[in-house]
Amino acid sequence: MRRRLGTSLYAGLLFTVLGAIAWATGQPFVFPSLGPSAFLLAFDRRSERGRAARIVGSHLIGGVAGLTAWWLIAPGASLTATAPAFSPAGFRLAASATVSLVATSWAMIATDAVHAPACATTLIVSLGLLSTPTEVAIIVASVSVLVGFHAGVIRVFKRIVGDAHPLYRVEKS
Repeated sequence: MRRRLGTSLYAGLLFTVLGAIAWATGQPFVFPSLGPSAFLLAFDRRSERGRAARIVGSHLIGGVAGLTAWWLIAPGASLTATAPAFSPAGFRLAASATVSLVATSWAMIATDAVHAPACATTLIVSLGLLSTPTEVAIIVASVSVLVGFHAGVIRVFKRIVGDAHPLYRVEKS
């Protein structure tokens, strides 16, 4: 029970910072694939230090792969509504999504920056939802803020309680 409450509240705290930035700037500092990243940081707070770079790197890879696929295959198209059956725009978006997912998966493995939520980031971009260079830069900045804020909170927490906080593991049902 304590783990569920602590993880949930901590993920909410991480997201509150980004929500405040999004609200203050009017920019998309909150987007769907950021939720799973916040949850993973909140759930496993004691994981190794290299994870932060992998999280930021994987979302950068996803953003660049998505943007490249969208520009090459589906510029101007956006999945804001379901495309009609067999429409050229629907085909271009499906192809863009597929190419971006393949490219993101390959690049994450090749660079040892594997973080599954980045696959959602690449789809967000390649489907035309956040598909400008500025929006991709905001995605990377948002992930960087999330990871940086998390690292700062963990540093403060360790100064207060040391390493006495519990190591959370997946509970078996």
